[in-house]
Amino acid sequence: MKKQYLATPGPSPVPEEVRLVLAEEIIHHRTADFRAYTARAADNLRKIFKTENDVLILAASGTGAMEAAVANVIGPGEKAVTIQGGKFGERWTELVEAYGGRALVVDVEWGESPDPGEIKALLNENRDAKAVYATLCETSTATVQDIEALGKVVAETDAILVVDGISGVGAVDMKTDEWGVDILCVGSQKALMLPPGLAFISVSEKAWKTIRSTQRTAYYFDLVKARKSAEKNDTPYTSAVSMVRALVRATDIIVEEGIDAVLDRHAKLARATRAAVKALGLELLSKSPSDAVTAALMPEGVDADDLRKIMKERYGVSVAGGQKDLKGRIIRIAHMGYMDRFDVVAVIAALEMTLAGMGRDVTLGVGVAACQKVLLDG
Repeated sequence: MKKQYLATPGPSPVPEEVRLVLAEEIIHHRTADFRAYTARAADNLRKIFKTENDVLILAASGTGAMEAAVANVIGPGEKAVTIQGGKFGERWTELVEAYGGRALVVDVEWGESPDPGEIKALLNENRDAKAVYATLCETSTATVQDIEALGKVVAETDAILVVDGISGVGAVDMKTDEWGVDILCVGSQKALMLPPGLAFISVSEKAWKTIRSTQRTAYYFDLVKARKSAEKNDTPYTSAVSMVRALVRATDIIVEEGIDAVLDRHAKLARATRAAVKALGLELLSKSPSDAVTAALMPEGVDADDLRKIMKERYGVSVAGGQKDLKGRIIRIAHMGYMDRFDVVAVIAALEMTLAGMGRDVTLGVGVAACQKVLLDG
């Protein structure tokens, strides 16, 4: 017998009580019963996002929310600043260009956070830029960006701040209103402890003003239609009924624990993982590491994808690899959502044994001990 441990940055583990909700008998979506679920889900999400803004629920992956945040904001030929510090930052550029916009690209070295001063200078040079597209947690590099600092810069302009919070929200603090985030995009399969299939988008009044003035090209992702339906706790098209009911249970768990307590738990798991990685003599990729996922560079002579294959096949532990130039060079260990201290200890133990089995000079237990010390003292 071999148990499976999922430590990838999405999909992430789903609690049994949430999975059981998905198995319940289906109900019709155009009913008062279902509208009550939608209302509760939106209220819970506002607490988790720390916002009083509208929160809309979309039947899509997180990228659907990202697409909505472009299709409703950027018209043909209009400018937007896109911050590229990894694979998912690049997605903002791809979306802006797909909808005929002009992307003002800010390239950030992978593993680093953007310089707010550079964004400010670019906005001063391009006062007609309609939006700045940023990423809370760049999953491909396990790097967190300083959204609060970016919010202060963007708030001084007519542009809106749009943030991909898909792999960050619920694991990394997001003070949506306080930090001036006008549009926040989130997905279900990360720290919110659900399977893939739902996307969430919060929209400020400043953003609604921009949306209403835009030559929108969206149909399914038309946020004006979605808002009109949401006012009645409904959706404009067929709702993902079972997923929304599961969303209520998953977010109830988070709200009951308290979002700040949830964030503290993630921070401790992240510190423990980083301590273990360093104790094993491995180097962190990120200079601004996220509390959702840790990226570790593999030593010379170790192919990260070979290591991942052994961890999965021999020990039942799944971690993620690198993308683009980082393929074969890093592993990414998630510690988000439905994970506790012993999940992290198990992942580190499997990493140690795999490195030793690949002929590396590893003292078994050194990473586990470093991890345990943080979890004990943290």
